[in-house]
Amino acid sequence: MSKIGLQLYTLREAAADNFQNLLKDVGAIGYEGVQFAGFYDTSAEDVDSTLVRSETIPAGAHVPIDQLQENLDSVKKFNHSINNSLIICPYLPEEMRQTKEDYLKNAELFNQIGKELKDSGFQFAYHNHAFEFEKVENETGFSLIFENTDPELVKIELDCYWATYAKYDPINIINDYKNRCISLHIKDIKEENGEKVSTEIGNGTLDVRSLIQTGIKNNVEWFIVEQEHFTGDPLKSAGKNLSALKDMLQEIE
Repeated sequence: MSKIGLQLYTLREAAADNFQNLLKDVGAIGYEGVQFAGFYDTSAEDVDSTLVRSETIPAGAHVPIDQLQENLDSVKKFNHSINNSLIICPYLPEEMRQTKEDYLKNAELFNQIGKELKDSGFQFAYHNHAFEFEKVENETGFSLIFENTDPELVKIELDCYWATYAKYDPINIINDYKNRCISLHIKDIKEENGEKVSTEIGNGTLDVRSLIQTGIKNNVEWFIVEQEHFTGDPLKSAGKNLSALKDMLQEIE
């Protein structure tokens, strides 16, 4: 059964102010899981105990590529201590994605990281933005990554907002890659002052209900709320997003 989590980057300012209190607030709203974007110098022991008290579970952790290359043992140790089994590379810096050869090297690197993580009981995934859908020698960076990595070692955390932003249909991507999509980032999209921005679920044009239906059909484990633009309190927006997603799941399942 699919679960709903919150990517804590949504509440990054509150996280920086008091990370443990934020975890408690997210649990109080009713989220089942939290997805980390850093731990704000909080020990693994304190993160784990706060998760237990807030009745939430880890829904993955975004870990920068340099940490995955240079400190993978430390990453594994910390995440094992908080019972998180999903490690996600959130982004590739610009210097690592200039050419087709760069993307093929990244695919090889991801296979290596994914193998080491799988051997240690973890699952590895990559999270897209919009740049992966730009053409590189007539292929997209997205296809270069996922057509050249082992589906058992490198899963997909599909950011449906960014795929839509890049004018690709996330539903088609999920159907193409099926069970490889282990997690979906969901934030609605609207146009404001001539620019596309994220908004609460139900306030934009993204067909979230169809995304959920497609995700369930393809055994997506986590539906992850993430939002980057706000007109009010981000914590209240997180609550509205959760309510909207819960309603849709109850209708569908």
